[in-house]
Amino acid sequence: MAEQLAFKPGDFVVYPTHGVGKVESIETTEIAGEKLKLFVISFDRDRMTLRVPTGKVEVSGLRKLSSRKRMDNALTTLKGRARVKRTMWSRRAQEYEAKINSGDPISIAEVVRDLHRNVGQPDQSFSERQIYEAARDRLACELAAVDKTDVDVATVKLEELLSAA
Repeated sequence: MAEQLAFKPGDFVVYPTHGVGKVESIETTEIAGEKLKLFVISFDRDRMTLRVPTGKVEVSGLRKLSSRKRMDNALTTLKGRARVKRTMWSRRAQEYEAKINSGDPISIAEVVRDLHRNVGQPDQSFSERQIYEAARDRLACELAAVDKTDVDVATVKLEELLSAA
């Protein structure tokens, strides 16, 4: 009986801490005398290749791209009112980083929404800007893959939604 693998070469996947990648191949490697079957995933944006054991897919959080409906829910989240807690920046920054690394498009959209600055609003600190851009880029990459478009087009779409909100 052939085992059913979650992904096949050519599939786009999301790894929570790295964003959207593409399954290049499935290889078998021997490590410490054990044969391991691995998904080989490339992340063009980071020029990185990741090998995830097929048995560790769930633990690692590796998942298929979001559905159109889930991505639409994330885009709707962008249009909501920013919810900025009045806690110290260092604590909020940790929460934002955790949301980005969760890989959940709705959580990432919350970070983008909460850190977005419209024209005329006070400037962001360097670290706020970095976290905002990391979240926006992560969301744009998945949106681009779902829409089958390129990341720049997806980024413009996100920025337009934020400006209209």
